[in-house]
Amino acid sequence: MNNIFQRHCHSNLPIAVKGDGIYLYDKLGKAYLDASGGAAVSCLGHSHPDVRAALHRQIDQLAYAHTGFFNTDNALELAEKLTQAAPGNLNHVYFVSGGSEAIESALKLARQYFVEKGESQRTQFVSRKQSYHGNTLGALAVGGNELRRAPFAPLLMPTEHISACFAYHNKLESESYFDYGQRTANELETRLLEMGPDTVIAFIAEPVVGATAGAVTAEEGYFKRIREICDQYGVLLILDEVMCGMGRTGTLFAHEQEDIHADIVTIAKGLGAGYQPIGAMIATSEIHNTISQGSGFFQHGHTYMGHATAMAGSLAVLNAFEKEALLPRVQEAGDILQTRLSERFTDHPFVGDIRGRGLFRAVELIADKDTKRPFSTASNLHTQIKERAMDLGLICYPMSGTIDGKNGHHILLAPPFIISNTQIDELTEKLFESVDSVTQSLFKEGMY
Repeated sequence: MNNIFQRHCHSNLPIAVKGDGIYLYDKLGKAYLDASGGAAVSCLGHSHPDVRAALHRQIDQLAYAHTGFFNTDNALELAEKLTQAAPGNLNHVYFVSGGSEAIESALKLARQYFVEKGESQRTQFVSRKQSYHGNTLGALAVGGNELRRAPFAPLLMPTEHISACFAYHNKLESESYFDYGQRTANELETRLLEMGPDTVIAFIAEPVVGATAGAVTAEEGYFKRIREICDQYGVLLILDEVMCGMGRTGTLFAHEQEDIHADIVTIAKGLGAGYQPIGAMIATSEIHNTISQGSGFFQHGHTYMGHATAMAGSLAVLNAFEKEALLPRVQEAGDILQTRLSERFTDHPFVGDIRGRGLFRAVELIADKDTKRPFSTASNLHTQIKERAMDLGLICYPMSGTIDGKNGHHILLAPPFIISNTQIDELTEKLFESVDSVTQSLFKEGMY
């Protein structure tokens, strides 16, 4: 019994006391290979010397100054570095303290943009099923994670949801992957016409879907078609890169690989690598200038936005990406991880799909390979695998509800960018043992 209101009230968690490279250590000295970066956060591991030094220097000089009164040099430099690297005209950064705050900021800015343009009839958002955009009420409303939405549904603003681009489960045998992607993207146009296009503010999506469905990439051409539809009907495109961005998929911004431009992008997690809480919303010059030349005031704000210490830490993170050439390494290590997972799991009777991009990968678990039938929800498969992996000294991110919010299981992997090839082997073997021991036990018990 302790006095922490924990994520799960009946958890009995080990006490973490040290981080070293890609490992965390508990109070008893046990090492855990962090194969998920927490929740795709710790991209530089847990003891990066340059980031630690930057934080110490900043705290010794200035820990915090409210952004209603001051800017800091680190904030100015970090914003410049992000906007110079961002595709298109994403030239203005709004710093916050995490992913949900970034999404809330994006939703409110998108609405205010249209109000200041004289289009106040635009009040609605469209998102995708099996998406996740955060746990605050606005973010939860536009998200498609039914399990998390359900208890709070009466409090959520109405939001339309179209199908996810999830070929493994939804592509017809008679269509190509490209045609499937186009068919799925065209659902947006159909829905806009049903709603009335001039009532819609924005479409929001993850370039690579994270926790809810497990590292699901869109088919080639899908996002280009989405961009065309948004342009045709004057709808903003908001891309949520909180989990998949900041190098996780091999480029600093995940949507670079889709060859499109966004109107607003949200980032967090890897931006600070876990060393300080941070998130950001990045908007185009068109959106910023509409506010600047109108009211001049974005009606939003958070106490800890632009926090001086978080700015220093995140600037050191981005500098480490460049200094250590980590983004090419993410692509290389991601290919190696995919190969190792395929070699070990492809013939496993309860593994259906191995997917992802860069160091953002997932293994989907199924009870029947031919029909893609999922394990029973009563199996509690994800919890058992997490517990078994922890016993073996492996931190991974198993989830349920992969297919429709209730059915299906997957394991999300998002190891630090500094992972070595030997550590990839360790990750793969410990994951295989975890999956195999739990699934074989469920099979014997008839719980599949």
